[in-house]
Amino acid sequence: MSAGRLDAVVRAAIAEGVLPVTATSSELEHRPWPVVLLIGLGAWLAAIPLLIAVGLLLGDFISRGPGPYVVGVLFLAGAIVVFRSQSLPVFVEQLALPALLVGGGALGFALYRDVAMQGASATLAVIACVVAASIDRAWLRVLLGAAAAGFATLAFVSKGALNLNAGALPQFFIAWHATLMLWVIAQAVRRNALEREGSIALAAAVESIAAGWLLVTLAGLAWLSGMTFLAGASLQPNVALDIAREAIARETGGARLHALQQATSVALAAGGLWWGARNWPSLRRPWCAGVAAVLLLLAWFMPTLGAVLLALSICLVAQRWLQAGAACVAAAWIIGAFYYQSRYPLAEKALLLVAAGAALGALAWLAIREASGAGGADLPADPAATAAAPDPNSLLQWGGIALALVLTLGVANVGIWQKEDVIARGQPVFVELAPVDPRSLMQGDYMRLDFRLPGDIAGADESLLSLARPRVIARRDARGVAVLLRIETAAAALAPDEIGIELTPKNGRWILVTDAWFFREGDAERWSKARYGEFRVAPDGRALLVGVADRALQPIRP
Repeated sequence: MSAGRLDAVVRAAIAEGVLPVTATSSELEHRPWPVVLLIGLGAWLAAIPLLIAVGLLLGDFISRGPGPYVVGVLFLAGAIVVFRSQSLPVFVEQLALPALLVGGGALGFALYRDVAMQGASATLAVIACVVAASIDRAWLRVLLGAAAAGFATLAFVSKGALNLNAGALPQFFIAWHATLMLWVIAQAVRRNALEREGSIALAAAVESIAAGWLLVTLAGLAWLSGMTFLAGASLQPNVALDIAREAIARETGGARLHALQQATSVALAAGGLWWGARNWPSLRRPWCAGVAAVLLLLAWFMPTLGAVLLALSICLVAQRWLQAGAACVAAAWIIGAFYYQSRYPLAEKALLLVAAGAALGALAWLAIREASGAGGADLPADPAATAAAPDPNSLLQWGGIALALVLTLGVANVGIWQKEDVIARGQPVFVELAPVDPRSLMQGDYMRLDFRLPGDIAGADESLLSLARPRVIARRDARGVAVLLRIETAAAALAPDEIGIELTPKNGRWILVTDAWFFREGDAERWSKARYGEFRVAPDGRALLVGVADRALQPIRP
């Protein structure tokens, strides 16, 4: 906060009687951020050779026996002393941060070497909180609180759970919820400290530490729910595969365990809704009860949503708007992740989300009617006069909506007409599928396709990327099976038995039309017999995948 804003806050507090008339703002040293940034960069660059020199001098003392404990305690103590000082130069102050990291790293190395993972993680979580409480830097307390939450989570899981095996996700479910309960307890401690004289410093420390703790906890709950809707297409393949593996492992839990998780989610959501209604009497209305019912229903089907709703309610009541925004983002992620839950059929998931959206829309309409006087109190006395002079802005808005609707329908129907034209006029062509491990062939409700392309085509990723789509030349035999030969060049003419097929760009490489075939859930065994992709190819090279066929070129039907 700048000095001007701080003076304004102090004056407002004096005017409201919160502070005495003699209260003044403390003198803040004005440090332009570019200067602080450059000084901090210099401190970090100076710290690197210093730490290397210390490591060379101490030698084996650091890696053996009690050496890491001694080094860790000394570095942490020195960093705390520096951060607590109010008169040191900025350069020396910036040196304390790498010292803090080295001290924590040394203690972490020693603890994980000598103690079981759970005990070491719990000890590091306590150390992070103690160091954060000893340092009068809000931003550093937030970072240490986030680190403490991560260590606390590891204290609740086994070492084997880090491999994301079949039993890992239930352990992480317990761990993240236990971490959230510790945050709830911290909120109670903060409230009690604010009510007692002389405990303002404790309340300030808990406030900053809990902020970082909550952000990591919300991220963990979102991760636990799996990949959210449409996010997998924008992430790198390795990240998407890791979270997909985690989602598959989650589905291995039994029905009884899943029901227990659902009950926990509903109970936490109910607690959050009760807390909000208790502190905000304006929420004790019939339409608010309807919103609560919808949220409880969603919490039942999404086992990690209840904890997030509880955190959201506590943050809203405490007016912690940034933390409440983070909770809203986590809730949106979890609701989007419901799309990928293979425990329920896609039609049932869609019906649930549509019903929830319609119910919330109707409740919003009721809330608007209630706010406007039960629909009619605020209407003009002469509706005919209003109809005679329409609002130009309203006409412009409705015209824009109509134009957008026409354009949307036009673009969609042109695309449909083009594909129908390819199906009607294109010649049938079968392309052999490349061998794929059956265990990775079927993933949910789609089949991964990989067509047998020549080596020069498969490896021509970057060189083929251009505005004009290249075409692959294929030779089609009497059965309609095409063998992909080469990339078309302007100089070479096509033979009578050759055709050109446009390639499609995806993930930085060219593929043959598509790399996936979607089908109804539960039909994986039927489609696993696919050996050929069935295409329709237009004379200009446009192609469309219309089905897949077995080894005898017999189409596989739903």
